[in-house]
Amino acid sequence: MRVPVILDVDTGVDDACALLFAARHPGLDLRAVTCVGGNASLADVTRNTMTVLDIADRADVPVAAGAARPLLEDPVDARHVHGADGMGDLGLSPSRRRPEARHAVELLRDELLAAAADGRPITLIPLAPMTNIALLLRTYPAVAEGIERIVFMGGAAASGNATASAEFNVFHDPEAAAIVLDACADLGIDLVMYGLDVFYEPMITLDEARALQSHPGNGVADLAGRLIEFGCRRFESDATTIGDAGAVCAVADPEGIGTVPLPIRVELTGRYTRGRTVVDHRDWSGDLAHDPHGQSDVVAEVALAIDGPRFARLWMDTMNAGPTP
Repeated sequence: MRVPVILDVDTGVDDACALLFAARHPGLDLRAVTCVGGNASLADVTRNTMTVLDIADRADVPVAAGAARPLLEDPVDARHVHGADGMGDLGLSPSRRRPEARHAVELLRDELLAAAADGRPITLIPLAPMTNIALLLRTYPAVAEGIERIVFMGGAAASGNATASAEFNVFHDPEAAAIVLDACADLGIDLVMYGLDVFYEPMITLDEARALQSHPGNGVADLAGRLIEFGCRRFESDATTIGDAGAVCAVADPEGIGTVPLPIRVELTGRYTRGRTVVDHRDWSGDLAHDPHGQSDVVAEVALAIDGPRFARLWMDTMNAGPTP
């Protein structure tokens, strides 16, 4: 059976790669997409998301706009990575669609409660700052019955990218990330962290990107190739990662990723470490008993190993394929 999924995005070049994959992979049932401010403004993110889904011929997928800014901080975008429009400045024709009248949190609530009633819970895949998800879980905790698990792209067990300590999605709204982790522990929601430790492993070459653009009539392949080519140019490299799309590949092909259950916290106050995901690798009871903070009661499956080439092939094959039947 196809895996029902909802993506929460801040589209975003690699979010666009993830949307194309989720929209086209035959093993995934994309139920909805919700948008949050992050890589770009909420208006840009929402427009980009609908444009990508139009190109993927998925006008059936509802799109809703959510939080425009973090819970406490002023927003800090990542246009230096993703371009002025947030999606590579490719000059794409904007979608004529309009987003749902419902707020993203309301769309998530409705979809997840319906999934709970049907007895077929949904895998929720946040690829962005988790502001929408924090608001959802604290406002409507009953949705937990409709969540199979949360697989989020964010955090790192080692070093960050937005700062030396913090990964961008968590750094952008650390309070939201902390709330989501805490709520998952409270509500019994399984949690998978797909962080920077594996993020860069699935790589697509510039030659592969140009080959994707050589398929007349396949708009998905053409856009995918243009997105990867933009990434190669931006980083002055002959290959670049599919980024957030790897987290969706991990849902479609879980055998390609290795995780370890580890306690995790989000640092909220450190001058140089705010937004860091503190992953606890300790296994000696002496150190644990001596620690005045105690061990976190939030345990996530933390991705520490990945078959990068396998996911890169999976993504390429899905981009090259025709529309999903």
